[in-house]
Amino acid sequence: MALTHIEKLAAKAMLDYNMLAEGDRILLGASGGKDSTVLAWVLSRRHRWGSPHFTLEALRVVGDVPGGGMDAAAAERLAALYAGWDIPYRTVDAPVIGRLKPGETMNCWWCATQRRTELIHYALEHGFNKIALGHHLDDILATLLMNMTKKGEIATMPPRLKYDKYPLEIIRPLALVEEDSIRGFASDQGWLSTTCSCAYGADRERAEYRRRLEILCGGSEEGKRNLFRSMSRIKTGYLG
Repeated sequence: MALTHIEKLAAKAMLDYNMLAEGDRILLGASGGKDSTVLAWVLSRRHRWGSPHFTLEALRVVGDVPGGGMDAAAAERLAALYAGWDIPYRTVDAPVIGRLKPGETMNCWWCATQRRTELIHYALEHGFNKIALGHHLDDILATLLMNMTKKGEIATMPPRLKYDKYPLEIIRPLALVEEDSIRGFASDQGWLSTTCSCAYGADRERAEYRRRLEILCGGSEEGKRNLFRSMSRIKTGYLG
């Protein structure tokens, strides 16, 4: 079958970072947004290759944050998509707000952390060894800039991350794909895209860093790719 541009980049990322191995059991974090939906499609197509052999299942974490999820009709459409791709699809409830301790304030970081925790627990309980997330090139680079300017350190979301505390790995097959490519492809396919509209607001800080990323790279895809490559081409002799 002919590969799309996104599939070619995902295939390169999976090969370069050895994301797939024979017998892998992969749990996909399914939010219903454009990124995880495109990732599900990519992995479902890759699954047909039969080499390496791996199993794939999707999990959507349903929180208790008003406006932070999708309505019943959207949820049904999402389930139908996954069924059409032969991906088993499950949902679990998570008391995101309910887990806040007295004096703590609800925010996007807390919500994301609790959802990730549910994915980890489910993966461990059901014998998965990898969790696939839909973070893309822009996510990785925006996080890099945030850590450099706010923490004074060079760190980001790696394409492949092995946990120290759990027998699990995080893989990000869309690590080399620009967000614009994902958005355009999802739009062309007519797939639903869920945007968080909770009362606590979107992650405005991360959106600001994505704006800065566009300015820094001049809107150039090659500029972004060079910034990404620079993380593995560190010339220590020219650093303080």
